[in-house]
Amino acid sequence: MKENKHPRKILYICDWLPPDFGATGQYSALFARRYAEEGNDVILAGLSSTGASTTTENIGRGRLTVIKLHARKYDKTRALQRMLWTAKVNTRLAFRLLPHMRRVDEIIFTGSPPLFLHWIAPLNILLRKHLVYRITDFHPECLMATMPSVPFWLNLLYRMTIFWRRRIAEFEVLGQDQMARLEEIGIPRSRMRLKRDPSPVHISPDTQPLPRPVSDEGKFLLLYSGNWGVAHDYQTFVKAYERHHREGSGRMLLWLNATGMNAEEVEAALKRSNLPFIRSQPVPLEDLASLLVTPDAHLITLKDAFVGYVMPSKVYGCIESGRPVLFIGSKDSDVHLLCTERSSAPYFRVDVGDVDACAETLEKLADMIAVDHGEHA
Repeated sequence: MKENKHPRKILYICDWLPPDFGATGQYSALFARRYAEEGNDVILAGLSSTGASTTTENIGRGRLTVIKLHARKYDKTRALQRMLWTAKVNTRLAFRLLPHMRRVDEIIFTGSPPLFLHWIAPLNILLRKHLVYRITDFHPECLMATMPSVPFWLNLLYRMTIFWRRRIAEFEVLGQDQMARLEEIGIPRSRMRLKRDPSPVHISPDTQPLPRPVSDEGKFLLLYSGNWGVAHDYQTFVKAYERHHREGSGRMLLWLNATGMNAEEVEAALKRSNLPFIRSQPVPLEDLASLLVTPDAHLITLKDAFVGYVMPSKVYGCIESGRPVLFIGSKDSDVHLLCTERSSAPYFRVDVGDVDACAETLEKLADMIAVDHGEHA
């Protein structure tokens, strides 16, 4: 590790820290450790469902302090509960971290917890720190994208959000599609820096797969892992999957290793149609590499309205797994860009709503896997 000639004091703020499940927290922990390895004095602050704690360790010439604020989980389907939780948690984070904010040189905060921008940006008028916004998710745009029409109060919140964003010194963006979204609201590219998430795990030729589910019945496993939430299309896949099993070969078997609102919707829809699938819960981080190399292919989905607002972080691990990827989503998403440029395995993309193309692709995917396994297509 190269020695840092000008060590900084950095405060890095996110939402759920490991072992709580959350991609933003996992990546934040990784980046904070790297900053410490470079010789900086880093404070990583976030939430924990198990209790509050503060730990400090020396890493090389740097130091990492992890502050966990106890917070309860909430039901994301209940809008009022979610809003109250957000306001309470953001306020607690701001007050708890204010003494540290005064002492650091730089504050990095993420898109989660939602709308923390509305706390940290006004505070920074007084603090006058270098403020970096790692814009993992866009709020309130994600909520707006779910609505047929935007109410007055939400439009007002959106305008306030743009006001505060324009006063941020620097943005870390996850993709070029996010850059385009920020440019739309008047943020110059000179204030943006592309810093993609890495794969959350290292996969090598020695990575051993998990035991295949006993109910796979010799079929080809198509894994959806992680979060299948409101931003991720599911109807295109469910309709195509039903056609694949009713009218096609039925060789692809969905392995639903996921949480989220639409994961429940997918499970319910497949049960109503009496279609085969396997359901399991996300594995611990230490088993994720093995999980990713277990299936025959991966499934990623994203609604068009969320392109540039949400970046499915699972794409990095899916690419590194060396398994084929089926993406149901727009060519304007950086999911398509990354899979096209980085994937060494076959990659398939279909548009959201194109059930015919998706059903045909499931057959093509099965044919390709069969040939790879030495079977007759």
